[in-house]
Amino acid sequence: MKKKWIRLSLQVFFFLLVALIAVNHSLVEEGHTAIPFLTSASLCALCPFGGVTTFLGFVTYGTLAQQARLSSTVMMGIIFLLSIILGPVFCSYVCPLGSIQEWFGKLGKKIFKRRYNKLIPKKLDKILSFTRYIILVWVVVQTFRSMTLIFKPYDPFTTLFHIWTDEVAIGGLVILATTLLLSFVIERPWCKYACPYGGLLGLFNKISIFKIRRNTSSCVSCGKCDDVCPMNIDISNKEVVTDIRCIRCMECVSEQACPIEKTLELKAGKYTEEVKGNEI
Repeated sequence: MKKKWIRLSLQVFFFLLVALIAVNHSLVEEGHTAIPFLTSASLCALCPFGGVTTFLGFVTYGTLAQQARLSSTVMMGIIFLLSIILGPVFCSYVCPLGSIQEWFGKLGKKIFKRRYNKLIPKKLDKILSFTRYIILVWVVVQTFRSMTLIFKPYDPFTTLFHIWTDEVAIGGLVILATTLLLSFVIERPWCKYACPYGGLLGLFNKISIFKIRRNTSSCVSCGKCDDVCPMNIDISNKEVVTDIRCIRCMECVSEQACPIEKTLELKAGKYTEEVKGNEI
C-alpha cells in the first residue's frame, strides 16, 4: 500500500505541475501576473515527444521545427536515460495523460468489475498495440518533412492542458473525449493503442538494466499478476518481462499482487539458485 501511495502521489504531483505551468503560460500570454516560482514556458517546451522530431530536424537542417524548443530535446534525453535504467517508468509515474486515464479507469472497474479491461480478445489486443508504431512513423516522417509539429492538433495531452483556451483543435477534443470514454472500459486505451511516445519508450523494455523478473522456483502460477496488469501482458508465462507494452507500473510485483515474497521483482540480475524457502 505504501508503494501504491508513492506512485499515486507522484502522478498527482506531475499532473498538477503540468496543469499549473499550462495555466501560467496562458496568464502570461494574456498579460496577467504570472504564478511565482513557475516557468511560463509553453507545453511545447516541456513535451519530450517533441524532442524526438526536434532533434532529428536540428541535426539534419540545423533548425528547430516551428513551435519546438531545445528544452524538449533535453527532456527527451533525460527520459531516455531513465528508460535505459528502469524501463518506461515515465509512462506510469509521470505522464499526466496516462494518469488521468487510470483515474477514469478506477470508476470503470467499479462499474464493470471483472469484465473491465477484458472486453477485447487477447490476440486482437496485442495486434492493436502495434498501431502505436504506425502513428510514430507517420508523425516523425511528416514532422520531419514539414518542420512543423504536425501532431499537435491531434495530441490529447496538449488538448487536455489547453482545453480552456482557443488553441484547442476539434480533432484533439474528439481524440481526448474518446480516450477518456474508452478508459471506463479499457485501461489506458491511448497508452495501449495510440501513443507514439509510449510505443517508443516501450522498446526500452528490451534493453533496460532493471527488468521485472519472475522466480520460477517459487511461483505458484496463480495468475494474479496477469489479472492486475493494465497492459494485458501474460506475466505468469515469462521469466523476464520484456514486452513492449509494459509501462513498469509495478502492479504485478510481490509487494503488490503476487502472494509469494520475492517471486516477482524489478531486478538488475537474474535469480540465483534457491537457497532457503523463498529466499534467493
